[in-house]
Amino acid sequence: MANHLGFAALADDTRRTIFERVARRPMSVGKLAEGLHVTRPAVSQHLKVLLRAGLVVSRREGSRSIYQVDPRGVQAMRDYLDRFWDRALAAFKLAAEQEDT
Repeated sequence: MANHLGFAALADDTRRTIFERVARRPMSVGKLAEGLHVTRPAVSQHLKVLLRAGLVVSRREGSRSIYQVDPRGVQAMRDYLDRFWDRALAAFKLAAEQEDT
């Protein structure tokens, strides 16, 4: 997954809500659409973006597709952010060491 795709996918409020619902438990498009102010086709379009970003995967159950979080995509985003955290800690350490001298 390209890291920027995951962040871009989650920038949309509706898509983020869908992702959060799927993160709680695997769901079909119909279940995901319940309580949202968008149509089922719109939910499907949001899911396509999340699929392309590598944040969800789908599996077939009869005639329905069930969507669930893809932990590899979430881990890739976390790894990307961790690089910045590591840099920030290294810079903090260097600054603290320079103050001591």
